[in-house]
Amino acid sequence: MKVGFIGLGRMGAGMAANLLKAGHEITVYNRSPEKARELSALGAQVATRVSDACRGEAIITMLANDDAVHSVVFGDGGVLASADVGAVHISMSTISVALSAQLASAHADARQRFIAAPVFGRPEAAAAAQLFIVAAGARSAFDDYAGLLGAMGQKLFYLGLEPTAANLVKLSGNFLIASVIESLGEAMALIGKAGIDPRTYLEVLTSTLFNVPLYKIYGGLIVDRQFEPAGFAAPLGLKDIRLTLAAAEQLQVAMPVASLLRDRFLTLLARGGQAQDWSAIARLAAADAGLPDGQ
Repeated sequence: MKVGFIGLGRMGAGMAANLLKAGHEITVYNRSPEKARELSALGAQVATRVSDACRGEAIITMLANDDAVHSVVFGDGGVLASADVGAVHISMSTISVALSAQLASAHADARQRFIAAPVFGRPEAAAAAQLFIVAAGARSAFDDYAGLLGAMGQKLFYLGLEPTAANLVKLSGNFLIASVIESLGEAMALIGKAGIDPRTYLEVLTSTLFNVPLYKIYGGLIVDRQFEPAGFAAPLGLKDIRLTLAAAEQLQVAMPVASLLRDRFLTLLARGGQAQDWSAIARLAAADAGLPDGQ
């Protein structure tokens, strides 16, 4: 399949590489051209303009935020103006529900198709094609491109006709991950203040009550204070919690824990944590408890 791939950050680069390995003909575009050149060694064609990456059957975007997606899609020579009638735009970024609805409407008016397909997984999962992909949009479009999505992930979930459903599920999932990070940070501050070894404590948790990857991955990062380099940077965590709160306000759903998490991320960034992984909000509980490694 002929595919354009726009956005080659820590997630997108691995995803595009897996499409190449699966035998697809990929044209890549990235604002920083050196990342695109790395994929050219694997057989990708490198586009110098967004429009040059929009000539295939499918155009995938994997970008950092709403502003980046909006610019790439609606800008001069963007996806909307450059993609053929009948082509599909697969948005795999974590974006707002409102922008997803705008994209779906604009592509329909242009007689193009649109699938929202955000992912769960960190960069190492993207590189290993082990992402979990939640997708929504016309069933015929999902069926046509399920194989393409499957080359990037270990499991696909179809959530119905409305693309916004996938974006809301993704945001709610990231809210839950951030909630786990915060609660782990608080619990580890509690046992750490009492002199209990945090690594032993994590082993107890992940061998009994919480024998799941989420606790093992983030618990390990917290115990090791391994917050750099960031797999998912703290500013992106703040962005996702803000988008969750915006969706909740629109639906009139109170989310007090999400409000707390927004403030935790703001505090982390105010203390210089812009380059740290979002799991670094766990440091704040240790600092609040007066533990030296919370600094």
